[in-house]
Amino acid sequence: MTMLAILLQAAGGSAIPQMLLLGGMILVFWLFMIRPQAKKAKLAKEFQSNLQKGDKIVTIAGIHGNVNKVNDDGTIMIETSPGSYMKIEKSAISVEWTQQVNKPVVAAKS
Repeated sequence: MTMLAILLQAAGGSAIPQMLLLGGMILVFWLFMIRPQAKKAKLAKEFQSNLQKGDKIVTIAGIHGNVNKVNDDGTIMIETSPGSYMKIEKSAISVEWTQQVNKPVVAAKS
């Protein structure tokens, strides 16, 4: 009987702390999940729009190549080996892997 009384008293409280907790959970979810993903998508779109002939790229499938031609329909022609060309979507380019390939090599310190 005392347990029932305690539960009934707790249920009659204010809803403000529950709403603050829910709002805090939504804020944390937005800060750690949605915002970083949106920043990453914006960076990828900017990277893809700045591609030009001669850039070294890596696709999300791991194919390495050089940009040969940028088409207006959202595709590019890449040269994977001399005389071998592939037409791919700009969205298939991996920003992280491409930046690693284009990163300057640091000489080992002796």
